[in-house]
Amino acid sequence: MKINKLTLHVISMPLKKPFVTHLQTVEKREAIIVEVQDTDGLTGLGEAVAFSTPWYTEETVKTCYHMIKDVLFPLVEKAPFSHPKEIGQRFKQVRGNPMAKASLEMALWDLYARQHNKPLWTILNGTRNKILAGAVVGAPSLNEMVMQASDLVDEGYERIKVKISPGADIELLKVIRSEFPHLSLLADANSAYTLEDTKHLNELDEFQLEMIEQPLGVKDLVEHSILQKEMKTPICLDESIVTPEDMKSAIYLNSCGVVNIKLGRVGGYTNALEIYRLCQENLKKVWCGGMIEFGVSRAHNLALASLEGFSIPGDISSSSKYWDEDIIDTPIVVNHGYVDRLEGPGIGVELNKKRMIEVTEFKEVIEI
Repeated sequence: MKINKLTLHVISMPLKKPFVTHLQTVEKREAIIVEVQDTDGLTGLGEAVAFSTPWYTEETVKTCYHMIKDVLFPLVEKAPFSHPKEIGQRFKQVRGNPMAKASLEMALWDLYARQHNKPLWTILNGTRNKILAGAVVGAPSLNEMVMQASDLVDEGYERIKVKISPGADIELLKVIRSEFPHLSLLADANSAYTLEDTKHLNELDEFQLEMIEQPLGVKDLVEHSILQKEMKTPICLDESIVTPEDMKSAIYLNSCGVVNIKLGRVGGYTNALEIYRLCQENLKKVWCGGMIEFGVSRAHNLALASLEGFSIPGDISSSSKYWDEDIIDTPIVVNHGYVDRLEGPGIGVELNKKRMIEVTEFKEVIEI
């Protein structure tokens, strides 16, 4: 693979509705769209999904921009390579910064698939014709949360994730479970609890949740292991799993029953596929998480979630859930809880150039 151009677009777009967690309320979303071009003029697309401030992880849009331009892309340039997984290995000499790494690696995987004129899901050995889709509910009040859940059910979603925190959990889940007794429901705590809340968390078992996601510390594996022994509801790890080594430790400690795999959080496909393999071999369920992302990352999520082991609906909602108009030429659409896999080369979508001009705050082209 011979790369001769890197283009970085810093984009910004308001959400249709604020996205609320106990950590942050997101009203406007920034991201970096990454384009890599080869010597034949083919282009691969990636997306840096860090937020503007470090509330989810330490990375931000600004730190990602620096890392992509000044540290990671020079590693791509420095020596020939034939497959993007070689770049995933090359990036291991740089500590941390998984979202920056993922954005560039995603673009290279997309380009590699386009060079072979194949959908990326075939390169990944995906098998699912239809991708299981779910959506996230996050709003300032109980009534708004219930209304969001109701709207999503009406749209055909069969799995809904609800953001919870102390004082905003039991009553909320009770109302939603009463309204939708057969809905696949899970709760995402974003590390809002401690082991001192074990008795309280045990009360969630009555709501027959598919799982509770990341109830304890963002880097913790040990206390999650202790909590899992006390709860019937499976624990799903998110922020705690960044590397395959984290996954090995979680398996050894039995810290969870489920893992949310996000390409951005784990540093791209190289790590994601290794974490997926470990989960398959050790009977841990997996699903594909979302980051309130734009269409490029959403299309990559579809490719990853086409793998057979992704048996739980992921955070793969329609483009219209967050955006009046997405940045891709073919919006992602959920129909009765599923999204059709994308059949075009690579991730199967192109940038909507008109929309990109409207939402781009800064653009830089780096030619080799």
